[in-house]
Amino acid sequence: MSTNPLKNVSLRDCRKFLVKVGCQTNRTTGGHEHWTRADLLRPITIQTHIDPVPERIMKQIINALEIDREEFQEIVNSL
Repeated sequence: MSTNPLKNVSLRDCRKFLVKVGCQTNRTTGGHEHWTRADLLRPITIQTHIDPVPERIMKQIINALEIDREEFQEIVNSL
């Protein structure tokens, strides 16, 4: 990964990350996957036809999960 941990996160790593933090695929519609977790108010949606996942989407995921970049980086490095 680059020095900015939110850039160039592959779709595969994003999915692994979501599973690691306790999310589950709720449904798939078209080119989108919807991930849920009991404490989330809204599902996390990722586009399955865009790889790597755009930085703005990774920011939204991190904000929804209420974790910081350092914690995100630790989890991704442990995959």
